[in-house]
Amino acid sequence: METILVVDDNRASRDLIRAILKPVRCSIVEASNGQQALDLIHQERPDLVLLDVDMPGLDGITVVKRIRENASLGGLPVVAVTALAMESDRERCMAAGFTAFLTKPVRAALVRQQVQQLLDARG
Repeated sequence: METILVVDDNRASRDLIRAILKPVRCSIVEASNGQQALDLIHQERPDLVLLDVDMPGLDGITVVKRIRENASLGGLPVVAVTALAMESDRERCMAAGFTAFLTKPVRAALVRQQVQQLLDARG
């Protein structure tokens, strides 16, 4: 069973993503900040990360850059899930190393579709 790490400083946002992913057969691990996310990535070795961009402390941009600097995490798909919805925000996220970009408020079908495509691509 695949493991998905959901990272968001807002508990309600994490709960929503968990509910959206319920039909997807996966294990969900949660982090409420960037440092906790990095720690869990090394402990749990998730198959996919859904990462909020705008968080206090280590923001999502910093977290994804640190993931991409680690050769052992090279193929880990990391999806930006953010309220930053301008095209320039998407471009900045993709340039930082995110695999995909979803805007809040999230659409359940789109989240499930993106997650399933990325998990299927991993084999």
